[in-house]
Amino acid sequence: MVATRSDIAIDWMACELIEQVPGKVSGQPVVRGTRIFPDVIVNSYDLGDSIEELSEGFPSLTVETIRRLIDFADGQRGHTGIPKASRLGWC
Repeated sequence: MVATRSDIAIDWMACELIEQVPGKVSGQPVVRGTRIFPDVIVNSYDLGDSIEELSEGFPSLTVETIRRLIDFADGQRGHTGIPKASRLGWC
């Protein structure tokens, strides 16, 4: 079986945009101040959703937050999905 981009584990707790609160969504990593799993954002992007579509689907997240999440995941997986954010090294 060939690994896809989504098959690689991401250490979300290394990202400042993520929090893990006991009792909040079973203590799973979520985007800070929300109940949104970062993997949902990144996996949707990997499957073809545009950043604009993600922004419409998750109106509580800014386009910049979505870009930073994707960039962080790509950095963890050794890819560069959004060149501008990658050069800035954000998360």
